[in-house]
Amino acid sequence: MHGKSFFIKLQIMRNRLLNNEQYVIDIEREYEKMAKYLDGSVIKIGPNSETYINILDIREDSCEDGVGYLATKINKLMGFFYLIFGEIDEEEKSILEEKIIKCYKNKGITFEDKSLFKNETEKINIKGIFKSSNEMPILEDLYDVLGKDIKTKKMQKKLQPFVTGSLKFFNNYTNIEINNKLIVADIYELGEDNLKYGMYLFTDLFWDKMKKNRQNKKIIYLDEIWRLIGVTSNKDVASFIYKIFKTIRKYGGSSVAITQDISDLFSLENGTYGRSILNNSSNKVFFSLEEENIQLLSKYSNLSEKEKIEIKSLKRGECLIFAGAEHFLTKIDFAEEEKKIIE
Repeated sequence: MHGKSFFIKLQIMRNRLLNNEQYVIDIEREYEKMAKYLDGSVIKIGPNSETYINILDIREDSCEDGVGYLATKINKLMGFFYLIFGEIDEEEKSILEEKIIKCYKNKGITFEDKSLFKNETEKINIKGIFKSSNEMPILEDLYDVLGKDIKTKKMQKKLQPFVTGSLKFFNNYTNIEINNKLIVADIYELGEDNLKYGMYLFTDLFWDKMKKNRQNKKIIYLDEIWRLIGVTSNKDVASFIYKIFKTIRKYGGSSVAITQDISDLFSLENGTYGRSILNNSSNKVFFSLEEENIQLLSKYSNLSEKEKIEIKSLKRGECLIFAGAEHFLTKIDFAEEEKKIIE
């Protein structure tokens, strides 16, 4: 009755009362009703949605040091395109980067940061006004650039579903503003094979939002995180996710990795990224696990023999929490009103 999902929803509700910024990637449409009850915003991306987010957007808050906008964006975009194109060699990677640069140059955007600002009057500051989403390239622009070179025709073919096919909702200018302090990204309609694209799209968007104001406390929840750091992903995507967990505290933020199956978390690069995220998590909450997952977890954390037995015998609503060096068993407690809202 009260397991992983209940616990996460309880955290979201309580952080809402504290007025903390929260960003949730919702794969199974678990959080929509609660978000609406709490006056949060739900953003849906899929074949039937009318909301769009452009993966090629460069946002004013995207740079950690406020410089190097295009270089920062290219690094993140490479991860997204690896999900589409699969493993590519160094030569192909270099050519793809060249085409992305060309795509932005066609819109007047270069490695000169000032190319992203426009001065509309003499009264505004030296930097000026940051370019809008409608002044950014979209996937169709890259598709056209890829089609002009025989060396990238194969990439163009793989990108086609995102431009003219079943995933063409990715090929639009961003048409939403995110101002709510509780945002749920609903990617349920993408279907099993395409969830990773939606997860990456929203992780990129939310990460930029979280860097905007270091004074505000904010939290990002990544449900079924194994899709981005597991065997179905790749090391460049996993590195981006790991970077979030490693650096988020300096922006006043917290990241919550959620997974149903421990083995999936350690399935890429011999568990390198799963282990890194686990080690960078100050708090870890474990619900009842099967023997196989307990043994795997013990390889990457300092579980005692007693704790292995305890995790296996946990009842619904009970969990083992690692808070720094402290380990303790606990029961999730809640008010009846909280239970009504969640259920």
